[in-house]
Amino acid sequence: MSSIYDKYEAVIGLEVHAQLQTKSKAYSSDKNEYGATPNTNVSVVSLGHPGTLPMMNKESIRFAVKMGLACKSDITEDMIFARKNYFYADLPKGYQITQDKTPICTGGSVEIKDENGEVKHINITRIHLEEDAGKSIHDLDPYNTLIDLNRAGVPLIEIVSEPDIKSSQEAYNYLQEIRKLVRYLDICDGNMEEGSLRCDANVSVRLKGSNELGQRTETKNMNSMRNVQKAIEYEIKRQIDLIEAGEQIHMETRTFDVATGTTKSMRSKEQAHDYRYFPEPDLQPLKVSQEYVGKVKEQMPPLPKELFEKYTSSLSLSDYDANVLTETKEIALYFEEVIKSTENYKAAANWVTVNIKSFLNEQAIEIDDFSVNPKTIAEIIDLIDENKISNSVASQKIFPLIAKGSDQSPIKIAEENNWIQNSDSDAITTYVEQALSKFPDKVEEYKSGKKGLLGLFMGEVMKISGGKADPKAASAKLREILD
Repeated sequence: MSSIYDKYEAVIGLEVHAQLQTKSKAYSSDKNEYGATPNTNVSVVSLGHPGTLPMMNKESIRFAVKMGLACKSDITEDMIFARKNYFYADLPKGYQITQDKTPICTGGSVEIKDENGEVKHINITRIHLEEDAGKSIHDLDPYNTLIDLNRAGVPLIEIVSEPDIKSSQEAYNYLQEIRKLVRYLDICDGNMEEGSLRCDANVSVRLKGSNELGQRTETKNMNSMRNVQKAIEYEIKRQIDLIEAGEQIHMETRTFDVATGTTKSMRSKEQAHDYRYFPEPDLQPLKVSQEYVGKVKEQMPPLPKELFEKYTSSLSLSDYDANVLTETKEIALYFEEVIKSTENYKAAANWVTVNIKSFLNEQAIEIDDFSVNPKTIAEIIDLIDENKISNSVASQKIFPLIAKGSDQSPIKIAEENNWIQNSDSDAITTYVEQALSKFPDKVEEYKSGKKGLLGLFMGEVMKISGGKADPKAASAKLREILD
């Protein structure tokens, strides 16, 4: 049954701020460090004292170019910086140094999956460099707002999308891809809870089939992807309800209240000219040559989309396996090392996505803290493929020992513990005959059509052999004798 909401479609654009993981701030030598004692990573430069001059952080330029290349954006060769002027308690200089007319990257796109799982490209308007403001803290003192200026001057890139996003789910998928990209590029840790990745959502609605954009609102202060999704869903419904009631939507900045799941008005939306942008007089124009861009491009790591295509096409892995393997850069790189030493790509994918990830979850550690060399995993896979050890022995006995720090090779562990599989035909025949002799009535039932009993016989063979019988050889011998 259709509702009034089905008549409308959402038009959504996201502005994503990513704090860059440089050692120092954007225009000063102050430390860029999360979690330091409040107001300790500051100096006369980041506070904008008279007579001080900013100095451009070259690493932040390199990081911005990397993001532009990842999004297939055009890199601007000649650019100037601007001052964005406004007063706020956590903005000690009274302005931010940013890029207005000449963003470092323009155009490009980010590939996502829409709600139907189809590929969709979200176009990028611009990616520009700027510095962060300080942080206002409202919940520690009932009477006062506290100010921490450690964040003031931290370098950011702002990634501005075109209004190509049509739903909260698409917005969620887009944010996931942005976070994945900045992590693969090692330019931002993507932690929304700590504020190193922040998102503002511009939302409007219009009747389906209309080409005219509705009045938009901007929602800020969302500290998780789920909250971005919830805020957009609420804002779409709120705007449709207003239109249906004959009321106007006002251009304003809103905030998301996690406790109630609603958005609330913060202030009427400022227009760009209210910021009184003008060229930053203390920074020289910046030139980014094609030669420089080429050098950055040469140092780019493999990106998730490229790896996904490699895994699903060249390695013939499933979409599911490829998605799990490329979820984080560290897992992908570990898998890349494993397949340098084995060509059984499916088995390698299973070991990384199942055995290793399960161990990491149990131990509450990351892959960087996992001590097992990828070559060792490849050795285990090869031993299974050569029928020297069974998969169960490998996963349940050998892998736990290695994961907990054993420095012995997998084959050495298997030999010392008498876990090497027996593939000798005569020995296998003996095991099978002993197993079948224990269940003469079941053998007759099997011959009468109860083929499911094969599992019972196989279990007995493995029990008699102490788990050393080659399962493939034993299964084949069982069928040969029974059939």
